[in-house]
Amino acid sequence: MFIERTELTFQGSSKTDVFDITPKVRDFVRESGITEGQLLVFVPGSTAAVTTIEYETGVVEDLIEAIERLIPSDISYRHNLRWGDGNGYSHVRAAFLKPSLSVPVSGGGIILGTWQQIVLLDFDNRPRRRRVILHLMGQ
Repeated sequence: MFIERTELTFQGSSKTDVFDITPKVRDFVRESGITEGQLLVFVPGSTAAVTTIEYETGVVEDLIEAIERLIPSDISYRHNLRWGDGNGYSHVRAAFLKPSLSVPVSGGGIILGTWQQIVLLDFDNRPRRRRVILHLMGQ
């Protein structure tokens, strides 16, 4: 068994950002030489998440709007009362969507559906430099 690891970085803004990280993930897996295994995609931090979606403008906007309806940014959060940073909603959104994703690797590439891409979601209310850890295990 072999293990490869790398780190990607992205610069967020002060709104919900959705980054398509699929091309960089594909490149990493291809360059690793590992043909069969499992890839962990992980974002350290409590105000960001990783998931999959069809990365198309309409559905990305739909996702952002749906998240806002489910976990509004303009209501009171106890976190905000305690810390005064106004990003309580960011923590709740990230907890619901989760910080990691496991993707199978076969034939030297990641297995995704036809219209499925891996995305990083940054929910924080201030610009942040986000790290995404790619941890690949296999042969």
